[in-house]
Amino acid sequence: MNNPGPRNSPPTRRPTLYDVATQAGVSPSLVSLFLKDPGRISKKRRDAVQQAISELGYRPSRAATTLASSRTKSIGLVIDDYRNLWFVDLLRGMESVLSDLGYQVMLADSRPGENRIKEATDGLLAMHVDALVLAAEPSEAMLSGTWVPTVVAGWRNGIPEGADLITNDDDNGGSMAANHLLELGHVRIGHLSGSDGASAHRRAGFLRAVETAGVDPVVSKSTGTSEEDGYAAAVWLLDHHPDTTAVFAANDTMALGAFAALKARGLSVPDDVSVIGYDNSPLAKSRYLDLTSIDNRSDLVGVDAAHRLLARIEDPALLPERKLIEPALVLRGTTSIP
Repeated sequence: MNNPGPRNSPPTRRPTLYDVATQAGVSPSLVSLFLKDPGRISKKRRDAVQQAISELGYRPSRAATTLASSRTKSIGLVIDDYRNLWFVDLLRGMESVLSDLGYQVMLADSRPGENRIKEATDGLLAMHVDALVLAAEPSEAMLSGTWVPTVVAGWRNGIPEGADLITNDDDNGGSMAANHLLELGHVRIGHLSGSDGASAHRRAGFLRAVETAGVDPVVSKSTGTSEEDGYAAAVWLLDHHPDTTAVFAANDTMALGAFAALKARGLSVPDDVSVIGYDNSPLAKSRYLDLTSIDNRSDLVGVDAAHRLLARIEDPALLPERKLIEPALVLRGTTSIP
C-alpha cells in the first residue's frame, strides 16, 4: 500500500484522494463520488472509504473543489475591530445557517481607516468568496458596489450600491436606553457617542426620548468606539458635568471605559452612577460586569444576512432589501434609581 507514512508516526506529506483509494481498496473515481454524493455508493464501499479517510486524516482540498465549480462555498465577513466583541453573535448566527450547507465564513479585521477597510475587503475578494458581509464602515471606493452579493450588517454612514442592509433598529434602541434611565428617575444623563453610522442612530433615538421627557442631556463629542474612547469621553463628562447620575454608552466596549473612569473618581456603579451599554456583547454578559445593555440581536442579523446572501447567490437579479430587527432591553446590575 502507498500510505503517506507509518501509521504510528507523523505523516511526511498531506494524504491525497489517491491514498484514500489505495487504503480503501477502491478506485479514485469512487472516492470522488463518495465526497460528492455518498448515497450513490453501496454501504460496504462507503464504510471502507470513510474508514480510510479517518485513518489517514484526509481533508478534501477546497482549492480543488473551486477549480471544479464556479463557487468557493465561502462567505467573507469584514469587521471593524476584534476588540469590540459585538460581532461574536453575528458570526454565530451566520454559521448556524451556513455550516450545514458546507459554507465557511472567512473573517477579516479592517480596524479604523479607509485603506484598511478596502484592503480587508480586497483580500477576501481575491480569495474568490461567493458573497460579503460588511460589519464595518465601507470606504468611499466601495460605495459603487462589489461584484459579489453583499449585505451590510448594522447601520453605516454609507451603503454600497446594490447591497442589502440588515440591522438592528438602533433609533428605537437608543430610545429604550433613555426611557429605562428616565423611568428609574434619572434627570442628569450623559451619553458617550461614536462617529459611526450605528452610533448616530443610537444617539438620535436617545436624544428624541430625553427631549420628549423635558430633560437636557449631555452628549460627548463623537469619537471612536473603543474602550479608550469610552474612558476619554467619560472623563470629559465627569469633568464638565460632575452631577451626572447615569451614563448611556454607544456600545458595551465604551461602557467598559466608563467603568474605569468612574472607578478612578472613586465612584461606584450603580450606587453613584448607573451605566447602560449597547450590543449585549460577551462583555455585558460576564458575571463580573453584569452590564445592563440593549441587545441589538446580532444573532438574528447574522441569520438573516446568511439567508439573504444564499438567496442572492442563487438569484443575482434579486433587488436589494432593507430590514430592521427589533432590539431588546436586558436588565442587569449596573442601573438603579439615582
